[in-house]
Amino acid sequence: MLELRCPPSVEGIAVNPQPDWSFDSLISELNSLEKKLNASSTFPLPFNKTRSRGFSDAKGNESSSRAFVMRVLDEDMPDAESDVGEEDHDRSLAALAGRRFTCGDLCMSDSEDSEDELTHGGQCHLMKKAGLVEGALSEITHEHQLSVTEEIRNEILALESKLMSENEKFASAQAHIEKYIEARQEMERKFDLQYQRIIAEELDNHLTAVQRDREHRSQIEEKRIRDDAAHEEAKRKQKAVEKAQQEAEEARRQAEKKLAEEAKRAALAADRRAEEVAKEKERAAAAALVARQEATVESKGVQPHTSKEVNPPEKNVAHNIYNAALRLLLSSVNWHFDVGNILKGAESALKLEERRLQTYMEMVRKNEELGVGSSKDYRNHGMQIARRIKTITGTKESVRTKAGELIQIMKSPCPQSISIAMFAEKVVSQCSNPTGSFNNAVYAYCHVIVLVTSQVPTAMEIVLAELNRVCIYTVPKYYSQSGFETKDAYYKAIGYQEEDGKIESPDSYVARLSSYMKLYGALVQTEVEGVQNYHGIKEGWAWLARFLNILPANLYTANALQAFLEMAGFALYRRYKSQFRKLLNIIYRDFLNALRAASRERGDSRLNKVITSIQSYIESNQFLNEPKGRRLQSSLLSHQFVPESDYQEQYYSPSHRYY
Repeated sequence: MLELRCPPSVEGIAVNPQPDWSFDSLISELNSLEKKLNASSTFPLPFNKTRSRGFSDAKGNESSSRAFVMRVLDEDMPDAESDVGEEDHDRSLAALAGRRFTCGDLCMSDSEDSEDELTHGGQCHLMKKAGLVEGALSEITHEHQLSVTEEIRNEILALESKLMSENEKFASAQAHIEKYIEARQEMERKFDLQYQRIIAEELDNHLTAVQRDREHRSQIEEKRIRDDAAHEEAKRKQKAVEKAQQEAEEARRQAEKKLAEEAKRAALAADRRAEEVAKEKERAAAAALVARQEATVESKGVQPHTSKEVNPPEKNVAHNIYNAALRLLLSSVNWHFDVGNILKGAESALKLEERRLQTYMEMVRKNEELGVGSSKDYRNHGMQIARRIKTITGTKESVRTKAGELIQIMKSPCPQSISIAMFAEKVVSQCSNPTGSFNNAVYAYCHVIVLVTSQVPTAMEIVLAELNRVCIYTVPKYYSQSGFETKDAYYKAIGYQEEDGKIESPDSYVARLSSYMKLYGALVQTEVEGVQNYHGIKEGWAWLARFLNILPANLYTANALQAFLEMAGFALYRRYKSQFRKLLNIIYRDFLNALRAASRERGDSRLNKVITSIQSYIESNQFLNEPKGRRLQSSLLSHQFVPESDYQEQYYSPSHRYY
């Protein structure tokens, strides 16, 4: 039997106190109630179930949203099965949330006492009437939720489809990009290959142009050398004519002098004859006197006392020869002085200079006998040596090649003395007109000198003799101006050049002097592996000690010292360390103070400049830094960009290695 737990009346609708309904009749009754409610509603909306207010669920804790709760009383079923059935009903009723009504629990029983229990027990309510607004709102909310859910589902589907489409597009784009990258890489490889070909062609053209330019310069240099040779030949001829005139004049003077000397000798002969006659008479008288004395002694029986005559000591022939040669050398510049008063220099250095000068003069006489200057072959030989020296660069390849060529020239059929003299002259002449790159090239020149002189040792003596001849400070030695009659004579003695009857300016002389000293300083510090330098760092150390001990401080000696330290200071410090620092302290304390005193006395700005340079060199420890150009380069920069080995072979000429 169906038991309704609801109030007896809801909104004026009464419930039969003793219902005897079947399930179908209950459904039909509910449908009729729904129609009535819809007819009486002001909203044209179907009736929607709402959660009843004030009704509790089967447990009595919260309101139920279930349409019906039907309870079937069965005495034969145990409580556990009843509980399970109740839970199954709850789940079933929860699934029927779309029904139109919400009712409390219904209890159905077959016992006849159910009517009494319904009459006397608590009243059960079928449903609580919901408000129209609440129903409409609930319906709108439900439809909104459905629509939102549908929209979300549609959006999700759209997003999924869009995501799949984007993934497909991304995969397609990625494949396209990979193909594009492969195409670009292939194109870049082709471009790189093309660029390498272009670079190789350009480099080939550049090297060809460089080679052509070098050949052109070489031709220009040869032409200039030929012109210089022609000019020198013209000057030589002019000098020969002048010399012939001078010889004729000298012959005339000698003839006159000879006549005068003959007359003088005749007078002297007459005087000597008169003296001899007088001496003969004296000897005769003395002999008579001696005879008388001997006779007297013999008569007395006394032996005569004999005496031995002692010859005077012989003079130092070598010393006389050296003084005569020195007087002959000084007479060429009209020096009239006592050598010991104005010439200052260490005795050992002067002896070395004398030895070099003697070797040099012997070679000059030998070359004059061979006819140097009068033969065209000799002039061409000199031009070949000059061309190779002028084209020396600061690379190992250039130094090795030029040194090998010069050694082959010296071993050629041409007399070696001529080759050595020309080599020394051409090397030293590079200092006559120094350019901006002279400081870098001077080390390369010295490497070539060391390599050549290691094979031809005599060449080192001639090079040093040539340096001593053109620059007295390479000895080192010094001449006092007070011993000369004129300033021009003094200037010529210390190395000033004369052109068109005029002495060069002090600035030009100082620049040339510095170049000679740079060449000398670079030479003494040059070290080539496996090759002996016959005038190495020990000679440089000795030169510096002699310089500071003997030479005074003036403009010329200061510039010579600065140039020498600039070239050789780094190597001297590496070899002698603290001893070299002591010499620098002496320079800083004594030499610079003497220069400052001379500068204050004369007011010469050039002295202030060289004082500042030497002071800065010592204070900033520039001797710790390796000079630029001292270390030869491995190769030219253009050689590093040649892509193929055959390009290198095109511009490489094999030569003998000498280090």
